[in-house]
Amino acid sequence: MINDRKVAIVGCGFVGSSSAFALMQSGLFSEMVLIDVDRNRAEGEALDIAHGVPFASPMKIYAGDYSDVADAAIVVVTAGAAQKPGETRLDLVNKNVAIFKTIIPEIRKSGFSGVLLIVSNPVDVLTYAAIRMSGLPEGQVIGSGTVLDTARLKYMLGEHVDVDPRDVHAYVMGEHGDSEFVAWSSAQVAGVPLSTFCELHGHLDHRAAEVRIAEEVKNSAYEIIEKKRATYYGIAMSVKRICTAILHDEDCVLPVSSLMVGEYGLEDLCISLPTVVGRDGVVCRVPVSLDEGEMAQLQKSATALKEIISQVDFEA
Repeated sequence: MINDRKVAIVGCGFVGSSSAFALMQSGLFSEMVLIDVDRNRAEGEALDIAHGVPFASPMKIYAGDYSDVADAAIVVVTAGAAQKPGETRLDLVNKNVAIFKTIIPEIRKSGFSGVLLIVSNPVDVLTYAAIRMSGLPEGQVIGSGTVLDTARLKYMLGEHVDVDPRDVHAYVMGEHGDSEFVAWSSAQVAGVPLSTFCELHGHLDHRAAEVRIAEEVKNSAYEIIEKKRATYYGIAMSVKRICTAILHDEDCVLPVSSLMVGEYGLEDLCISLPTVVGRDGVVCRVPVSLDEGEMAQLQKSATALKEIISQVDFEA
């Protein structure tokens, strides 16, 4: 039986430990188990984070093993090889699929039946791998996708037009990586098309700004990695947001990565599209209108992912 107040995190590196810290502060869960190939690391992170519990909500935090995930509502997988400076997310695929072959079958053996949230990169390919290996219904396996990219976009657009980023409605779609794109044609601020809003506020050269901001969003991870070796705070907040949507059955729209079954003519790959997320993971995809150029970018992104998928052995 699923314990709605229990979460498990597999991988206690920068992303896993930061996600654990964010979830501890959220009050969403009363029990959290940390799993890592380095048991000492998991125990140390659990102890360190647990010492902050008196300043948050009551929570049991401990290092465990895969048998402990059986009744979890959500398992968050962050384990994987680190992205190196100058290395694309797709370069990581062979290393991390091999790592997943040691993780996902163990989760499956436990009898876990909740939502499996994949955060490890390259997230679209690894979400596909997890679906192939886990035996879970496809909708219960989702990737963090372009949730963080979209948050970066909203932040930068908010700075550009001087509004609260929460009132900016725009999505980064496609691969979480080099072929991602912004769906500018549907972007808006409080219901006003972004281009109109920009012109009303004196930003007349908004097309040039779109190109610049899209590149800054796409290259944000590379810039941060170059400066501090890893990104983890932004993705930790993304994990918290996705977990909130699942646990509270919000049916909110987030650009997570999930298995395509005909949307935009795409099948048999995972890619990030605006998706209604609820208690059991994917509820449905949102058919955002894309212009001709954006459709071409989506197809290009899908082709890049399909090419990688075709070269990988996913058999556990």
